[in-house]
Amino acid sequence: METHELIKALAADARRSGISMTVAWSSAVLAAVTIAAAVFFALLGARPDIADAAQTFRFLFKFAVTIALAASAFALLHMLSRPEADVRRSLPHLAIAPALLAAGVVAELAVSSPDTWSARLFGTNSLVCLTFIPVIGIGPLALLLLALRHGAPSQPALAGAVAGLTAGSLAATFYAAHCTDDSPLFVATWYTTAIAMLALLGALGANRIARW
Repeated sequence: METHELIKALAADARRSGISMTVAWSSAVLAAVTIAAAVFFALLGARPDIADAAQTFRFLFKFAVTIALAASAFALLHMLSRPEADVRRSLPHLAIAPALLAAGVVAELAVSSPDTWSARLFGTNSLVCLTFIPVIGIGPLALLLLALRHGAPSQPALAGAVAGLTAGSLAATFYAAHCTDDSPLFVATWYTTAIAMLALLGALGANRIARW
């Protein structure tokens, strides 16, 4: 299909559905946050000492990483929903969260004794993390994949993976309020693994849901 023909087809779809991409994405994000919050508070809730924890750098650092990833991943997802999108400008932004996390890990290793590294890495909630980040994120991921149907991603698997990153980092942001393991080593290992699970699921799902 030629580009101009594709544009005409998308415009016709938009007229038929009456839903613009802006409205579709805004609605999807609002609903995704609402569902993630509802699942989080229904199943987990905030940690009992959150007021004290919020005064520590390591606790707040978790949110800096997850929010940075959510924002950059969503910006890239929005671009990927359009055909022939040039994502090269947004890709460096996606590196912000990993760079922050890597710096946190280096700092953690520098200030802690090597004999504590293993305990910090494994923490006490690794299985809870691997369970509940995907549980909190699966609903938002489904909504983001449905929003992709209103676009025309030329690389649906990549777009789906980025949708998974977005949903996973959103879920991790909520989960971080419950998790008592604040070490960057823990976050780098288990949060990353849980988010990657949703990214893989998103890539697989988009091939069926968002292909055009």
